[in-house]
Amino acid sequence: MKFSDEPIPGENLSILPGHSSFGRLERILRAGHFTVTSEMAPPDSADPQEVYKQAALFDGVTDAINATDGSGANCHMSSVGVCSLLTRKGYSMVMQISCRDKNRIAIQGDVLGASAMGVANMLCLTGDGVQAGDHPEAKPVFDLDAMTLLQTIKIMRDEKRFLSGRKLDTPPHSFLGAAANPFAEPREFRVDRLAKKIEAGAQFIQTQYCFDIPVFKEYMARAGDKGLLDKVFILAGVGPMASARSATWIRDNVPGIHIPDWVIKRLKDAENPKQEGQQICIELMQQLKEIEGVAGVHVMAYRQESSVKDIVLKSGVLGDRIPWHPDQAE
Repeated sequence: MKFSDEPIPGENLSILPGHSSFGRLERILRAGHFTVTSEMAPPDSADPQEVYKQAALFDGVTDAINATDGSGANCHMSSVGVCSLLTRKGYSMVMQISCRDKNRIAIQGDVLGASAMGVANMLCLTGDGVQAGDHPEAKPVFDLDAMTLLQTIKIMRDEKRFLSGRKLDTPPHSFLGAAANPFAEPREFRVDRLAKKIEAGAQFIQTQYCFDIPVFKEYMARAGDKGLLDKVFILAGVGPMASARSATWIRDNVPGIHIPDWVIKRLKDAENPKQEGQQICIELMQQLKEIEGVAGVHVMAYRQESSVKDIVLKSGVLGDRIPWHPDQAE
């Protein structure tokens, strides 16, 4: 089944019943197809060709691409800029919005601008603290957080007004997303946190890396018991680890990432650790697809973006479905 490219901004189109946006990602999820999204790190460059080259790595195997917003509190090309370039090419973009760097005035303006460009999907994040990045002397904002950002865009979309109360002439048609970490302690609180994000407006969730399948199954079961899986689309986070050393460093130094010992052992014992990391990712994707309530996977392959196509195809999670390719826009 093929889906058309994103609508041209300004077109007078009708949103499908029960949908919040014109976007392809929402259509695919609501149609019940197992969905694959990916993540690209914006370049340290003003050259648009670098953006196009990186996005092309995902052609034909992913349904939408996340453009990160100062991930890790490091400076790169803006998420808005990346989304502007790629929506013109027909890509379905997920614009990440970090509350760290902008107040509600700037964020609401970005939401309107992105929607005008055809960006249908917004991922609402609180953001890493500035001390984690390459500009620790920067002044953090945090006027909003992930919850209040979700509420803000929902108000703009559904009530057609700014937070100030001033009316909007044309609201953004946004499909709202948030992040979740099923593995962070205390784990008992994670499903309650998910419920709060859904109440605030989250319609899809992209999780942290899911290496521990038993723990993730428990999380999904608790979410199901609370009736949450009928209210949100869960995209489980996956990604290849390059070596036992890098996996150990990530586990020990990046808060919230849980990598079990068995993963590190397989990487350590492997003749080709990078290839083994990709194989582990393939196996996890196949297992995650079988878990009730999992609507898809979100592939985070930092510095291994060129491996995403091979990983997705070998996993077989898409079945016979071929996601959109730029050639279809011609």
